[in-house]
Amino acid sequence: MATSYGDPAIWIVIVVIGLATYGIRLSFIALFGYLDEIPPWVARLLRYVPAAVLAGLVLPAFVTIQPGAGDLAVDKLLAGALAAGVAWRTENVLATMAVGMGALWILRFLVLPHLFLLG
Repeated sequence: MATSYGDPAIWIVIVVIGLATYGIRLSFIALFGYLDEIPPWVARLLRYVPAAVLAGLVLPAFVTIQPGAGDLAVDKLLAGALAAGVAWRTENVLATMAVGMGALWILRFLVLPHLFLLG
């Protein structure tokens, strides 16, 4: 076992975390069940939730320091910037994914190794 805690303590923590997660999600469902209309300021704030969630999921991959290298993930930053530009201009998910992955592969396997060999 990788921890010094016993099985009952681990199960209690799992159940408490599960109940807390369920309570948080249920609170929003119950809250909006009592409201006839969402206040305009809440609706205005809720419009930004998808972008915030996406940024929270994607941005750590761009700014995470690569293990062992000691610097930022330059290839991911450049490919992500290029994909963001394509997404902004075209609003096409497939084009964004294709350009982002293509740029990442080109940078990772063709451009950056060549630069490090020269430098």
